[in-house]
Formats: sequence, C-alpha cells, structure tokens
Amino acid sequence: MKMSKKYDVCVVGATGAVGETILSILDERDFPINNLYPLASKNSAGKRVFCQGKSWTVQDLDTFDFSQAQVGLFSAGGSISEKYAPIAAEAGCIVIDNTAHFRRDKDVPLVVPEVNPHAIAGYTQRNIIANPNCSTIQMLVALKPIYDAVGIERINVATYQAVSGSGKEAISELIDQATKLLSGNTEVDVKVYPKQIAFNVVPHIDVFQENGYTKEEMKMVWETQKIFEDDDILVNPTAVRVPVIYGHSEAINIETKKKITAVEATKILSKASGVTVMDKREDGGYATPFVEATNHNDTFVSRIREDISHEKGLNLWVVSDNIRKGAALNSIQIAEILIQEYL
Repeated sequence: MKMSKKYDVCVVGATGAVGETILSILDERDFPINNLYPLASKNSAGKRVFCQGKSWTVQDLDTFDFSQAQVGLFSAGGSISEKYAPIAAEAGCIVIDNTAHFRRDKDVPLVVPEVNPHAIAGYTQRNIIANPNCSTIQMLVALKPIYDAVGIERINVATYQAVSGSGKEAISELIDQATKLLSGNTEVDVKVYPKQIAFNVVPHIDVFQENGYTKEEMKMVWETQKIFEDDDILVNPTAVRVPVIYGHSEAINIETKKKITAVEATKILSKASGVTVMDKREDGGYATPFVEATNHNDTFVSRIREDISHEKGLNLWVVSDNIRKGAALNSIQIAEILIQEYL
C-alpha cells in the first residue's frame, strides 16, 4: 500500500495472538506508518516488537496518551475496549475495535470491507468502528455476492471453530492435551473450555442465552442483519469448537429469494473480491482450514451444490483464517479505506 502521507498508529493488545498478526500484516501490506505504538499491560511493557524493518518498544496501555495516534487497532478483549476505546476516541484517535463490545451500538459502524465499506463513513459519530465476529466475517464475504444477485431469506449455518479464537491459552491447552494423550497419559488439564478439546468436539462457544442459543451464535444473527442492513433475513446458527489450531470452517445452507443454480453461484463467487472458489468434485478438491486457509487472506468456498430438499436451497462449505481475515486483516482493510477515503 503506497501513500505519500503517513499515520501514527497504536496497536492495543500488541503481544496477543491477534496483535502479533496485526503487526505482521501492517508490515506485509506496507501500511503508511509514521510512528507505531504497540500497547499492552504493564507486564509486557518494555518488550520489543518488529514491524516494517524497525524495532518498537511495547508501552503500558494504562499510561499511553492516545492523542499521539490517529488510528487505533484494538484487540485486547471487551473489557479493555470498554474502558480505553472511548478514551482514545475522545482524544481524536479513530478506534477500530476487534471485540464484541461496540458491535450492536447503532451509532458504531460494523464493517466487512468486501460487504459494506460505505458504513465506514459513520465513524464520525463516535470515532469508533467495530470489527465483526470472525465467523460472521467469513460467512458474509461468501454470501454477499449471492445476496446481491438473488436475495437470501434464511441462513442455516454450523461453525467448526479453531481454538485460536480463544487466544494463546487455548492453543497451548490443545497442544498440551494432545501431547499427553498421545503419550499414553489420560489425565489432562481442562481449564479454557468446559470439556477436553483434544480429539473432541464441543458444541458450546460463549455463554448460553435464554433462548438456548449461545452468545456466539446470536452474534451471527445480530451482526448479519446489521451488516446487510436487513432485519428480515433469518439466521439459524450452531457454533462448535473443534481441535484445530487455526482456521474456522462453516457448513452453510441458504434459502434464496430467487432460484440460483450451483453453476450460477460458482460463477458469481469466482469473480467476488476476497473469495477463492476451490470446488472440484473429486478427492481433495475442496478447501480445508489448515491446508488452504491458514496464513491466507481470502475466504475459500467449496462444496457448492443445490439443496436436494429445498427448491431454492444452496449449500456451501466456507473456510477462512480466523486470526487473519477474521480479525487482523479485516481491521487493517478498514483502516486502509479509512485513510484513503476519509482522512
């Protein structure tokens, strides 16, 4: 990304899993950085991080003066964003927040650049832009071209979500459990999730709501309606944690307003921004989270087929790197549009 003007950027949660990826992508995409301020808790202050050929010192978030930065990339958890994002915004730093804290606020835009980039303009209301849930992002990147072409009445989706969505501790727990079990030790520590995750599947992400769905599932409902600006679209999600380190997968069934064939859908998706279609009806002719999605920016779509049980139904298998497109990359894409079109 080549621009003559450069910007002062702070990264909140710079030493976390998403924060580290943000720094990497800022480097890869040559984001126009003047000064970079990596921020974390005082326990991490003084550490060094590297970006764009320079070494930068991690500073204490609690004492940082946000008036020094024009753009803030937040990825340190909802309670941190709740406290510090308004402080940053008030100081003139435009916050792009990776947590769920602001997503449902009507005066905070919720943005997927391939889907609703126009919404970024709403940042002026509070100086905050929200990054959607990782599962919502990849689903809507894949569905927006179809939504535009024929409309969508209903989305049924089952997610298969990697442990990296829970942070570094979850990654360590999966690796530790798997190592012990493969060594013949049946006693494993279970701390991050309610049940053992190694060699297991847990149909539970986030807290349960009164309607029986979890908050993670309801996020996909609320966020889809907000991003599509369509309160009538129906979403029926089931969110599942699987023993995969990186890359979320989704089995999606949609009911469209007008009939669309698998061939037509494939042609549309093949031309869509941020989408890679990998759909050969043969062994291995489909995308998987680890082999294809990890460390890639695109959302992969496979298994495109017409629903044999519904006249206007269509099935898709969608995988994406949840840390890159599901968090870090999406935030930086928002920042790129922000500085190109609004600052």
